[in-house]
Amino acid sequence: MTRILYTLCLFLFSLSTLKAERTKVEIQTSRGIIIVALYNETPKHRDNFIKLVEEGIYDSLLFHRVIEDFMIQAGDIKSKNAGPEERLGANDLGYKVPAEFSPVLFHKKGVLAAARDGNKERASSSTQFYLVQGKVQNDSTLNYHQKRINNMLRRHYYMNDPNSQPLLDSITAAREAKDSILYNQLRTKSERLQNSYEDFIKYEIPEKHRMYYKTMGGTPHLDQNYTVFGEIIFGFDVLNSIARVETDNRDRPLEDVRIISMRVVRE
Repeated sequence: MTRILYTLCLFLFSLSTLKAERTKVEIQTSRGIIIVALYNETPKHRDNFIKLVEEGIYDSLLFHRVIEDFMIQAGDIKSKNAGPEERLGANDLGYKVPAEFSPVLFHKKGVLAAARDGNKERASSSTQFYLVQGKVQNDSTLNYHQKRINNMLRRHYYMNDPNSQPLLDSITAAREAKDSILYNQLRTKSERLQNSYEDFIKYEIPEKHRMYYKTMGGTPHLDQNYTVFGEIIFGFDVLNSIARVETDNRDRPLEDVRIISMRVVRE
């Protein structure tokens, strides 16, 4: 029965994303080849990724952050020649790609998504990306992750609400003035207001997404907060191989796993 659901799930989502022809990119890694198809629903991320691939930006970079049952991350431009103790994860080309969220795109196993920092716009890193390994979910874990999604959305809308700005500006001023007492008081007040903030439409994981998460797996708590812009169509075994490597306490592989090269597939 599980196998039937698995096959049906793959078929349904293949139909749902079968629109215009999608650009494909081959990622040759030190562990094998992965091919991804880029979504047309996220054109800014698609075009930025293609540009970087064609310029050779990703060639020789490391997968610098690997967490089994979660994801593998690459794209730190300083990782090419990084020593074993060098801290990685904060470097890109200095610009951001505007967030592109779609109700049909989600963090199922194998998707390509953009990393980002905590900026208020939820804009993506220019270069850093991750490939989702994830794990199979059940209704209980999906309900838990749905709460996490809404907590992140609550924070986003609270931080961008003009009514919140005077308090947030006061927090910034107190921090810059190194007034720790006032800073902590204002932070406590802000956190209380944020936790009670309800001026946004709460997200519910669609039933089709739930079905996929319960058969194939993924990382649902990132939905609608990080931009998904492609998916693996070949090389799931390579994804799993990289995700299993031994890492240090900063999630960096003890033995370098490298992107040898990337190329746009011309058919």
